[in-house]
Amino acid sequence: MIVYRCEDSAESIFTAVYQAYEEKRNHRDTMLCLTDDPILFGEDVEVKADREKAGKVMNTLRRRFGAEDSRHLAMALASEDEGKAQAVYRTIVEGLRVKCRPGHLFDNLADNEIHKAFALGRGVSTELGHQVQFLRFQELDNGVLYSKIGPKNDVLAFLMPHFADRLPIEHFLIYDEKRNLFGIHPARRQWYLLRGEEADGPLQPEYSEEEMKYQELFRQFCHTITIEERKNRKLQNSMLPLRFREYMVEFQ
Repeated sequence: MIVYRCEDSAESIFTAVYQAYEEKRNHRDTMLCLTDDPILFGEDVEVKADREKAGKVMNTLRRRFGAEDSRHLAMALASEDEGKAQAVYRTIVEGLRVKCRPGHLFDNLADNEIHKAFALGRGVSTELGHQVQFLRFQELDNGVLYSKIGPKNDVLAFLMPHFADRLPIEHFLIYDEKRNLFGIHPARRQWYLLRGEEADGPLQPEYSEEEMKYQELFRQFCHTITIEERKNRKLQNSMLPLRFREYMVEFQ
């Protein structure tokens, strides 16, 4: 058993996929692993992320499986599940083996690994949809729009294009506090990601006076329109999970 030890990143995992094919491994006896847990009779191979190799794999996935299925695989790799690398690897192997057409990569859900990759991607997609709905921007005293999030999965790279497309002339910043990761969008320029340890120091946002006024108005509005007799906590919790509320102005 060949065990490729990867970092928890799409770049590292796709590099391992490239190496497995380049080295002509027997895919049935090959495993991609994100942990340091020992594998019985396993021969470890350390993987160093290579942007060029990862790019070649991503281009192949888009060409062979189509944009939608390749994006679903990328979303599966944004999951927090430790088995995601192996599930995506086996899905790619099976898709290339049967020469599946674009849009049909996840047809065989009876296969455990394909089903797992599909479920992981769907879970990340659901969380991305929640973040798009529940994310709240707040204006800092320097005019930059700022939002703090704490998603279960690493969705920031998928979240940034959505707001960059809708706020192209705004300076905005989205901070994933769980991963210490910043999504930065300078007005009229390309957005990029920055790890917290690469920044100048911890962010201590100071909101503008107008922002504080509108926050208070918004909270009063939400409180005023509430009809006590029609409160349904169970329904509200199912539509708006509690973990999102600490980042929403109206619940602070």
